[in-house]
Amino acid sequence: MNTIQTFLSLARKHVSDAKLVVIGNEAADLDSMASSIVYAYLRNLQNPEVYALPLMVIPREDFMLRTEAVYVFQEANIGLEDVCFLDELDLDKILEQAGLVLVDHNKLEGDLKKFDSQVLSILDHHRDEGLYKDASPRVIEPVGSTTSLVAREFFASGIEMSRDVAVLLGGTILLDTVNLADGAGRVTELDKEIAGRVLPLCPFSQPEFFDAVQKEKFNVAGLSTNDLLRKDYKEWQFDTVKCGISSALLSLEQWAEIDNDLVTGFTEFAAGRNLDLLLSMNAYTRPEFNRDLVIFCKSKDIYDQLLPYLQKNKLDLTPIDCPGQKLRDGGLINFYKQGNLQVSRKKLQPLLADFYK
Repeated sequence: MNTIQTFLSLARKHVSDAKLVVIGNEAADLDSMASSIVYAYLRNLQNPEVYALPLMVIPREDFMLRTEAVYVFQEANIGLEDVCFLDELDLDKILEQAGLVLVDHNKLEGDLKKFDSQVLSILDHHRDEGLYKDASPRVIEPVGSTTSLVAREFFASGIEMSRDVAVLLGGTILLDTVNLADGAGRVTELDKEIAGRVLPLCPFSQPEFFDAVQKEKFNVAGLSTNDLLRKDYKEWQFDTVKCGISSALLSLEQWAEIDNDLVTGFTEFAAGRNLDLLLSMNAYTRPEFNRDLVIFCKSKDIYDQLLPYLQKNKLDLTPIDCPGQKLRDGGLINFYKQGNLQVSRKKLQPLLADFYK
């Protein structure tokens, strides 16, 4: 097993023999996918008999929406033909004999929640949900990127890190921490320490690598509103409120230029998933970093309760007009400039969970 590609090919051939299935969160962003692959690779290097299987928890067709992942995978010499996606496997059957390893999340959601009893290990950087106390290892630390935790495990193993592994980890750490910038409020000392060991193994300079990954992340050419909403999407059930949050990398002004009927796009997306609440957190640089927020609510009551709570928690929301938009039946939608740039989806989700308890 000399390369990641060789490992992925063998893992795919031995799906029925897998003893561990490594999965990221349902948004399947680069952090989740890179962490899944590298951690499964490490577990297999440590014990080939476990046949650890990294599984991307999205349909194969959705991968192309993760443009930054497409780029980093290519640079890491990973061919998609050997990567396993959720729509291609019978996970129920595989988990009759295998356990789950969670990376980049520490709570199963939606259809995967039925596998709670099979969680064996966790590596994550989100708020600790207090579940799976017997998991081993159970590593939940507030670092900038889960790949920093995976890289630390890799270095601790004493196994030499290859160029391709370094590319997967290094590109993700740079993206998640905004090039290790203190001002972005994401990087920690561990991220910096790990990056200092990983990046020298990559065939790019740090500025070159970050600029390339960042450029691909913000590449939304040819994407529809439906594509933009599902590109980086997570869903939760908060008591009686079903909530979806998308992360989009363009301004509302740009989005309105792409689609002059955003209201219909949001309404149809929410209806198709039976959502009570749909948020889009838009982040972009022009030239400074900015955030916009779209709030779509199935009912006016949900909106009237939620908005004061968000303002109380200092999101600093200012209403903005979205050119060419009209209200339609099926829900209430409003557009805002978000003044508090530190509130990302990772920070907003716990606030919503507390609000709807």
